[in-house]
Amino acid sequence: MTSTPMPTRKPARPYFSSGPCAKPPGWEASKLQTECLGRSHRAKIGKSRLQLAIDLMREVLQVPDTHRIGIVPGSDTGAIEMAMWTMLGARPVTMMAWESFGEGWVTDVNKQLKLNATVINAPYGEIPDLTQVDFSNDVVFTWNGTTSGARVPNGDWISDTREGLTFNDATSAVFAYDMPWDKLDVTTFSWQKVLGGEGAHGVIILGPRAVERLENYTPAWPLPKIFRLMSKGALAEGIFKGETINTPSMLAVEDVIFALEWAKSVGGLHGLIARSNANAAALDAIVESRSWLGHLAQDAATRSTTSVCLTVEGADADFIKKFAGLLEAEHAAYDIAGYRDAPAGLRIWCGATVDTADIEALGPWLDWAYETLKP
Repeated sequence: MTSTPMPTRKPARPYFSSGPCAKPPGWEASKLQTECLGRSHRAKIGKSRLQLAIDLMREVLQVPDTHRIGIVPGSDTGAIEMAMWTMLGARPVTMMAWESFGEGWVTDVNKQLKLNATVINAPYGEIPDLTQVDFSNDVVFTWNGTTSGARVPNGDWISDTREGLTFNDATSAVFAYDMPWDKLDVTTFSWQKVLGGEGAHGVIILGPRAVERLENYTPAWPLPKIFRLMSKGALAEGIFKGETINTPSMLAVEDVIFALEWAKSVGGLHGLIARSNANAAALDAIVESRSWLGHLAQDAATRSTTSVCLTVEGADADFIKKFAGLLEAEHAAYDIAGYRDAPAGLRIWCGATVDTADIEALGPWLDWAYETLKP
């Protein structure tokens, strides 16, 4: 057990599991930002702000000009579903799953699209043997398992001579890892994870090979309007220039523009990666000094540095519910219970929007909650 004294009152700086809940001191909305609100996304000013969001994402993520970036409906779920429904079916498919969202994509591909995909699984906290992947197939995988705390170590396992496309759900990975864009044909994410932004909007990034697939393959099933990336036999280029398929929230757009400008102010991609790594290291120090805490993902090489999942000795789902509720009542930590389908445990967000000092301050609170509730 740690010798850190138990806290007797609320900490001066509460720890927020999913990033800051307010703008930093000194932030004031600019005239342009407030003028955008209430205006049509199809107006010149609306399109310009959507294009700015795309341009900032390209700059911060260091996405090459060969790749197109589009803002789409339905958060990351909408983006990955759009990709699968519009491009899968041209070749055999390999699905990789080691957590709940990856399992969801398997269900959609095999039960909805009925593609009889090859499925490579691993239990929570682990990843499959990456050498099993057949890159003559299309391959769908999650870079960072948000609900399992396990991730692929890098992109070296992806073949440079692949015949199929790679479909990468990167929603809790982008802005926290250096993504190998030359290996990624389709990448999807949403703003509410590493950027701490508002939900509802997804982002899809298409490499040249994905565009080629869209232009040369028509799926056998009907496509809802919000999934359509083609128009009159050609790629709907407007989607990648701020002309969204459906009406976006301009308030959410302004929020993500602010987040991306903040990202630039802390050193861009490498600054964000450094902040996330520092947070993960601080949490790891907490875990290492407590015998009752452990990592669900035991291999450090494949352990997430954003969505870190922890085991609690002797804990079941009811204990974790009480544990998280106790800390939330004290405004010490919010939403840290593990995902409902995952093994009972804690899930601590260590993305760049969290300050390392707040991770460090969490340790004594975890001790207090455990000592209060343990039999």
